[in-house]
Amino acid sequence: MRKNGILLPISALPSKYGIGCFSKEAYEFVTFLKNAGQEYWQVLPLGPTGYGDSPYQSFSSFAGNPYFIDLEELIEKGYLTAKECDKVDFGSNPDYVDYEKIYLGRFKLLKKAYIKSAIESDKEYKAFVKENSFWLDDYALYMAVKNIIYKSKSLLEWKDDDRLRKTARIKALLNDEKIASEVGFWKFTQYMFYTQWFKLKAFANENGVEIIGDIPIYVSMDSADTWANPKLFKLDKSGKPTGVAGCPPDYFSPTGQLWGNPLYDWDYHKKTNFAWWMKRLEYCFKLYDIVRIDHFRGFDEYYNIPYGDPTAEFGHWEQGPGYELFDTLRKTLGKKPIIAEDLGFLTPSVLKLVKKCGYPGMKILEFAFDGNDDNGYIPHNFDKNCVVYTGTHDNDTVFGWYPTLNKAQKKFVRDYLNVKSAKDVGWGMIRLALMSTADTAIIPFQDYLELGSEARMNIPSTLGGNWSWRMKPYAYTQALANKISALAAIYGR
Repeated sequence: MRKNGILLPISALPSKYGIGCFSKEAYEFVTFLKNAGQEYWQVLPLGPTGYGDSPYQSFSSFAGNPYFIDLEELIEKGYLTAKECDKVDFGSNPDYVDYEKIYLGRFKLLKKAYIKSAIESDKEYKAFVKENSFWLDDYALYMAVKNIIYKSKSLLEWKDDDRLRKTARIKALLNDEKIASEVGFWKFTQYMFYTQWFKLKAFANENGVEIIGDIPIYVSMDSADTWANPKLFKLDKSGKPTGVAGCPPDYFSPTGQLWGNPLYDWDYHKKTNFAWWMKRLEYCFKLYDIVRIDHFRGFDEYYNIPYGDPTAEFGHWEQGPGYELFDTLRKTLGKKPIIAEDLGFLTPSVLKLVKKCGYPGMKILEFAFDGNDDNGYIPHNFDKNCVVYTGTHDNDTVFGWYPTLNKAQKKFVRDYLNVKSAKDVGWGMIRLALMSTADTAIIPFQDYLELGSEARMNIPSTLGGNWSWRMKPYAYTQALANKISALAAIYGR
C-alpha cells in the first residue's frame, strides 16, 4: 500500500509550559493526522537530551526524555498545582524552546511531584521498575551520581572510582540515603514518561496512525550505556575512548563532522551474539511501530577519529558488523519494519548491505536538483522500496532551501515541478513526493505550514539554537487537514 505521514518532533507541539509534550495537543495532533489521511507520525528520538540539547546525544539508549512528561496530567493527579507550574519561567517566546529555562524549571517541578506522589507503594510502579531493571537501575544511579556528586558534569570528568564503577564505591553509593532518594526520583520520571507515552501511542494506533521512531546508531560518551557497559565500546583502561565517531570532510563540511560518540567494539558484540543490540531493538519495537535507524552506513563501515582531535579530518574507515547483525535480528525478533537512513556518500558495499537487508532507504527531494542524470534522489530514478521526504530534520525547510539555489537550479526546480513562481515551489515539492513511486512519503510539518528557515530543526555540525522550533497553537487546522487529505487521495495514499 502507498502510505504517507508527517514528521514532527514531540518538542515542537504547542503544549503548555515551554516545550511540546504528551499533552492534549499531542492527542489533537493525532486526530489531525487521521483527518488528514495520514498513516504515520514520525518523531525524533525520545531519549533525554544531552550535549547541545540534541536528541542524538542522549544520557541513555533506553530512557525517555523527562521534558515530555505532561505536567497538566500531574496536576490532575494532585502531584502538582497549577499555581506551582504557572510560577515557573519556561521562556518568553512560545515559538521556540528555551532549553536552559526548561532545565532549570521543569526538574524542580518533577521533584515536587515525585515527593507528593509517594509512588513507591504503587503496584503498577513496582511492576514497571522490576520489568525494566535491566536498564533502569543503571540509568537512575548514573543520573543520581551525575547530579548529586558531580553537578551535571560529563562522565569523563568524574573521579576514577566513580567513572570506572569500582565495586566498593558502587556499594557505598547504593547505601547513601541522598543518592537513594535521587535514584527513586529518576525512576519516577521514567515511569511517568512511559505511562504517558504508551497511552498516547495506543491512541494513535486506535486511530490508524503508526509511530515511526528514530534511533541513533551511536550512544553518547556521557551516558549510562557507556558507564554501565564499557565492554561494548572501544575504551582504554581509564574508561576514555580510543576513537570517536563522525564523518570525513566533504563539500558541505570542509573539516568533517566530529560527533564525539564512543565507537562500538564490534568483536565483543559478535562474541555475545549482539545481545545488547537485540535488547535495544526489542525495546525500540515496543516504543514504536517502525524504526528508522540513523547513519545506516556505520554498520557497513564506520569512521574512526582519534580521540582528542579538534576536527574529523584525520580519521579512517573500519569494518562494521555488516549483515551479521541484521541476520541475528531476524532470527531473534523476526522480520521487523525498519527504515535505513542511507544518506551521504554510499559505497557499493553499503548499497549491497541495504539491498540484502531489504529495508527501504531514504530519498530527499532537496538533494535531487544538481543536474546530474544519475542523481538517485530525483523521482524518475528511484524505485518503490523507499521513503521519500521533501527534507529531514537536518535540512532546511523547502521555503528556506529554495532561495539558496543558483539561478539555473531554481529554473530546473520550477520546470520539474511545472510551477511558475517561487511561492508555488513548497506545495509543488509536496505534490512531487506524494506522486512519486515511493511506497511511503513523509513530509516535515513545517513544509505543510509553508514556513521558512526560522522553522528549521537542526544545522549539522553547529552548536546552539537547534532543536528548538515549535509550531503555533492550533496550526493543525481542519482546513489544512482537508487540503492534505485531498492531495493524498489523488495520488493513492
